[in-house]
Amino acid sequence: MLVVGLLLLAAMLGGKFGPPHQFTLDFIGPLQSAVTRSFAGIVNLKSDYVNLLNVRAENKQLQAQLDKYLTELGEYREGHSTYRHLQELLALKDKLTFKPIAARVVGKEPAYWYQTIVVDRGKKDDILEGMIALAPGGVVGQVMHTADNYSKILLANAPSSAIDAMVQKNRTRGILRGAGEKGFVLQYVLKTADVEMGDFIVTAGIGGVFPAGIPLGKISKIEKKQRGMFQEIEVEPHIDFQKLEYVLLDPTDRKAVLDSMNLSPKR
Repeated sequence: MLVVGLLLLAAMLGGKFGPPHQFTLDFIGPLQSAVTRSFAGIVNLKSDYVNLLNVRAENKQLQAQLDKYLTELGEYREGHSTYRHLQELLALKDKLTFKPIAARVVGKEPAYWYQTIVVDRGKKDDILEGMIALAPGGVVGQVMHTADNYSKILLANAPSSAIDAMVQKNRTRGILRGAGEKGFVLQYVLKTADVEMGDFIVTAGIGGVFPAGIPLGKISKIEKKQRGMFQEIEVEPHIDFQKLEYVLLDPTDRKAVLDSMNLSPKR
């Protein structure tokens, strides 16, 4: 109201730029400037708020696109990983002298003494107890139970597993026993035997179960204690038993394998 009164007073003076008019202008000028700045600030604040809303909406859209692309990337990586794994299986299959049966791992039983996996092949696929299971890295284990559509395989690194093995470079023999997560231990190797860290261990082919020369692992630790005749040898498996997805089952010479293990089905 004060500002309006001053403006009226200035008008009544007939527009003459005298002391009252000058006083009014000096008083009103800063007020008008402040009001102008206030309105400009409000306009700018509104503009910034609208821009902020637009940025938030754009961020949500970009985040949704990023999530979509990350999901697709994960699917592509999984597909590529599966492709590479299948390529390795095909390469192994081409090297084998028999025609194996491919099976997919569908379950795991982590019991300590009998560590097993379940695969989607069974009696209807001519899978029988005693067959060996292989992967690109070598021996996986041996079929211990079968149903019509599924089979249970005892893993080679299970503590209840034992395989006749030998050091590849000089044919020194021993018994490879499973040690669970620690891999294998190679037993009954004399202290005088020439074994070194990094030596490769393969199947010895004794007993007719596993053919000779299939990879098992490599020596990761050797200890010769003062007492006893044998070395204590740890073997690192070639296969990561925690990441098995597919295996190849050996259907050849099934009767000989079963007879050697006294597992032939009774009629």
